Amino acid sequence: MTQSMSATLGIWIAAILTLCLYSFLYHDNPFYKFAEHLFVGVSAGYLVARQYFNAFLPYVWEPLKRGVGYFSERDLRQLTQAGETAHAQPSELIVVVPIILGLLFFAQFARGHGWLVRIPVSFALGASMGMGVPVVFKEQVYKQMNAAIIPFDALNGSAVAINAIIVLVGTIAALTYFFFSMEHRGAVGAVSRVGMWFLMIGFGSAFGNTVMNRVMLLIQRVEFLLREWLHLLPT
Repeated sequence: MTQSMSATLGIWIAAILTLCLYSFLYHDNPFYKFAEHLFVGVSAGYLVARQYFNAFLPYVWEPLKRGVGYFSERDLRQLTQAGETAHAQPSELIVVVPIILGLLFFAQFARGHGWLVRIPVSFALGASMGMGVPVVFKEQVYKQMNAAIIPFDALNGSAVAINAIIVLVGTIAALTYFFFSMEHRGAVGAVSRVGMWFLMIGFGSAFGNTVMNRVMLLIQRVEFLLREWLHLLPT
């Protein structure tokens, strides 16, 4: 009975918040603002809790404790069961460096010391670029190059061969469209126009996929309202 009541309460809350959010389609109103602020607040609180338990405790607090040699009774029992001795590990104190970098983000609230924020921002951007660029090259550039230069005699099936030809033609044509060292006339102009069509088809398919995903979310919410809340559709 308690579980049924909690499930019913959850369905009513979800339905009311859904209607509050979709009320923005008519006009900006207090109901929409309430649901929006509630969503932002709950998301922020959930994110802070996740960061505390999944980032701060395992990657900041625990290394600091091991670095200074502080172990709780639970840690001591685990070390004893593993056959290890409890002693300080000064190498773990290297975590102080990222802690200091993280605290420098708050320098923007100190008058006259806002420039210190540039230090952690530069480290964050540098690390993101260093880790992200190889992944992008591997997942997009290299795969595109591999698909464009695959030998046709290694293909099995006419459909695969047609796909490989389309990829090759599209790659060359799109690169020609962005080749500005030569005037786009004659054969070069024709190839560049083909490249423009490939680009438009790619952008259109990406946009269509985005719209389709949004419409799918709308259908799911309407189905939830009609089935779970109003019971107008069979379960």
